[in-house]
Amino acid sequence: MIIMAETTHTAAITPKPKPKPVASSASGFEMPKFEMPKFEMPKMEVPTAFREIAEKGITQAKENYEKIKSATEEATDMLESTYATASKGASGYGLKLIETAKANSNAAFDLYGELLTAKSYSEVVELYTAYMRSQFETVSAQAKELADHAQKVAIETVEPIKESITSTFSKAA
Repeated sequence: MIIMAETTHTAAITPKPKPKPVASSASGFEMPKFEMPKFEMPKMEVPTAFREIAEKGITQAKENYEKIKSATEEATDMLESTYATASKGASGYGLKLIETAKANSNAAFDLYGELLTAKSYSEVVELYTAYMRSQFETVSAQAKELADHAQKVAIETVEPIKESITSTFSKAA
């Protein structure tokens, strides 16, 4: 068995330069080459009065921006607080409604239980009349309690807005 070794020759490969494109003109017309004219502004100094006015304007704009930014942040905080108060109040009002409905349902079921055990028609009328009187007083008290709660929530919700608006206008003046 004869093993022949392969020899490899590596020649240095140099890249051939690419030829530059030649402007071909089929009609023999070549585009003229233009240079863009340079327009120079005349150098003149800005008068001191104009510079001072511009600096005052920039300073005043920065101050106004800071005031607006501060007022916006205060308004955002106030709205967040107001929303939290309103949400808490609405939740409390909903819970009172559920509590009221539960009390009224329990009273109605108690009445129906008593009516089922009544021995005469006159006892049924008596039980029902007593229930209606009691419920009238209860519902009146519940309605007053709910109205008071709603008024309290409305005041707690509106008061921060009122104070904020008053404060903002007093700062602006």
